Amino acid sequence: MKNTVRGIIFCLGLLFLLGSCKTAPNVPAEITGGPDEAWNAGDEKKPDGGRTIFSLPENYAESRPASIDRTELTAVFSGEEAELDFRKSYLASDAQIFTALYEGLFSYNPFTLEPVPAAVSSWQLSADKKIWTFTIRQNARFWNGDPLRAQDFRAAWLSMLDPVNEAPYSSLFDIIEGARDYRLGKTADPSTVGITVTGEKILEVRLNAPASFFPSMLCHHSFYPIHPSMLGARADWSAPVSNGPFHVTGRDRGSLTLSKNELYWDTDRVSLDRILLRFTDDTEESAAMWNSGEAHWIAGSVNYDALTDNSGIMVNPMFATYYFFVRSIGPWKDHRLRRALTLALPWENIREGMYLPAKTLIYPISGYPEIEGIAEEDAEEAQRLLEEAGHPKGVGLPELVIRITPSEEHDRIVKLMAAAWMNLGIPVKLEVVPYNRYFQSLKEDNYNIGSTTWIGDFADPYTFLQMWRRDSNLNDALNDDQDYENLMERSMTEEGETRFATLSEAEQLLLDRGTVLPVAYTPAVNVVDTDEIEGWFPNALDIHPFKYFRFKAIKPLPGVARTEAPPGRSGQN
Repeated sequence: MKNTVRGIIFCLGLLFLLGSCKTAPNVPAEITGGPDEAWNAGDEKKPDGGRTIFSLPENYAESRPASIDRTELTAVFSGEEAELDFRKSYLASDAQIFTALYEGLFSYNPFTLEPVPAAVSSWQLSADKKIWTFTIRQNARFWNGDPLRAQDFRAAWLSMLDPVNEAPYSSLFDIIEGARDYRLGKTADPSTVGITVTGEKILEVRLNAPASFFPSMLCHHSFYPIHPSMLGARADWSAPVSNGPFHVTGRDRGSLTLSKNELYWDTDRVSLDRILLRFTDDTEESAAMWNSGEAHWIAGSVNYDALTDNSGIMVNPMFATYYFFVRSIGPWKDHRLRRALTLALPWENIREGMYLPAKTLIYPISGYPEIEGIAEEDAEEAQRLLEEAGHPKGVGLPELVIRITPSEEHDRIVKLMAAAWMNLGIPVKLEVVPYNRYFQSLKEDNYNIGSTTWIGDFADPYTFLQMWRRDSNLNDALNDDQDYENLMERSMTEEGETRFATLSEAEQLLLDRGTVLPVAYTPAVNVVDTDEIEGWFPNALDIHPFKYFRFKAIKPLPGVARTEAPPGRSGQN
């Protein structure tokens, strides 16, 4: 997922805040991620016969009022509005909202990110590990009462693959038999795609090769079902017929109201009655909503200095990387020239002040081999490569166009890049594109170098590496490298450590051939009231399913005993 452009650089100013930031809230040992867990994430142990004594946090600020309406949660996101047609979306902020509206076969455990059975009640895997057979829950329905069928998944997935729709994540389906040829228009026959309905509630999926990470991939929003009424050209996506724990009941400029889906199969575990989503690019407005007690969670940009209570600032490592990329167009198709650009850069200066400087594209994860990455500057080798490629001292090379968004930190970095490349004899031009047009502008052919922050769509290196394949809709760099294709194809037939080793080779190739220029691993930064809200946990994908949110029991002043509330739904008063 692409992060929203605002706030993707975290420099020294953020480090000052870390001393007062929270770490992960306490997580009871009972939460293991099993499909039948009650997910009572914030239940307090009461060994004293029903009394619990609470104390205010050390840095509690009295200026932040407690919530009056404890049935409605308010979350603040950057931007003007959300794209609710998940087939079209690639933003992390949209993906967060989708957790309220839709549900796939599996969903994320909010703490571990392990796949948890959602719309699926059971599944079977064939002996060769290539055929998955899923049974949809009998009581799974859309909010309008229509039953959720296997056909709703098949139709949605084929719609994702339809070349006409140009869905950004359609290449994720390439692990399914026949999906790539259908996506690329090599065949128009949907029956050639390994997605079959064998009963009203039975979906069969045939893979090209075993993929143990398939359930994790199925948590991604690209694999959601679509109600039949939403497939036509006239479908109203401002209030979609969805199957998640909430549905859209109101929409105004700058806000979206979601109400609990009483027909959701697991509705008893959904505590909130309503969610109000606010959208703004005004960081002062975001801070004001926090300070007034209106906002319970700020997932977008905010002026941290304006917060009267900074106890809600939450910083945690994330499976995300901020990088630049070099497009393989014109003479830059020659990887020797791209490598020369890489070696000419003053990496220590570029990464200076970064919270988590990055030499590699993929944030280190358990079991994944450590690779060399990009660390050192070598201007002499860069000049040698230019000469070898027929452009000594940059002679004959066209102007390099670097495209960025408005940001002091972007400006600092690209000026360092430009100076290094001009020292090679290469002319450079900087272009600044407004935030609201930037991602679309990366699809154009009139620039050479762009930047973004990419958040892994699921906890696997594949989510970072699949987008550099030649026919991926996410391949803004236009990378076209047969050696890379061969490694990625080989990884699709492997499992475990062998697969990870092959993927690490592919990553190193991207770096060695100058396609990706990693700058920093991006930490997740949120402002969230975990003293009042439970079910929100910091995690590596910075995705927090709304289903598990609820208000904690009201906490009295220090030293005041609280008796048990009457039986009823937790968090309600």
